[in-house]
Amino acid sequence: MPADRASRTAVLVCQGRAVAHGRLAVGRFDDPTALRLLRETERTPVMRARAVPTSKGLAARLDVELLGRQAEAMALRTVAVDDAVRAAGNPQLVIVGAGLDGRAWRMSELAQVDVFEVDHPASQHEKRSRAVALGPPVGRHHFVAADLDEVDLGAVLFAAGHDATGPTTWILEGVIPYLSEQAAATTLTAIAGRSAPGSTVVLTYQLESPRGRLGRLLARALLVLMGRGDPMANESRRSSWSRETVQALVAEAGFLLREDIGLVALAGELSVPDRHVHASRVAVSVSPGG
Repeated sequence: MPADRASRTAVLVCQGRAVAHGRLAVGRFDDPTALRLLRETERTPVMRARAVPTSKGLAARLDVELLGRQAEAMALRTVAVDDAVRAAGNPQLVIVGAGLDGRAWRMSELAQVDVFEVDHPASQHEKRSRAVALGPPVGRHHFVAADLDEVDLGAVLFAAGHDATGPTTWILEGVIPYLSEQAAATTLTAIAGRSAPGSTVVLTYQLESPRGRLGRLLARALLVLMGRGDPMANESRRSSWSRETVQALVAEAGFLLREDIGLVALAGELSVPDRHVHASRVAVSVSPGG
């Protein structure tokens, strides 16, 4: 990603959460921060996608299709990650590649937790600007600017005040595909080096599949049709993963895989359509002794 450009993928994810809020997995998914983190021009397609009855016109139909897909996927993924964070109950939370994540403002369980948001400097600069609309976070919050291809994650977290002697929950949500395999391994090794017993790593990934590739191509085509550009032009996927390679990744870093959750099963539990999550999974691993 260019150093002077914030992540467009983060905006699309945030829009999906904004569409899902109050409409999907009610009682389990809730993200009132998403709409407030969006710029006015980014809110317009969200409101079109949420409209009942659906607004007429090509732009509205495209918004319903694209952001409807995002909403279903983001609601399910967010529930799985939030559940893992609550279950871990650790005094520190590190969100790697945080984007426009609103957890530090919306999860009351984080009131006594030190939350560290790690992201590319350009993305984090924009997040800081947008987050003014949210008011203060619920607990202790730290922004940590870092390009994972360029800096040592452990070193920047140490400088930010992260305590490697206390257990930490780590979130890598939608991050791994945008790292090379070497960068992913380096990142997990750095995480292991700052993970006391009881630490948990929550990692989302997508299995490589013809259906998944087709879905990504369709999403990109819809964005181009709407004149919003292609977020993948500068934020392309750099690696693909299978269940076996993800298991090897966490094992080589010294973690023990506890769960590997398929979002299709969660969709059935929450009565959310599973049309766009057949390849989506959430792996939850723990440090030895935890």
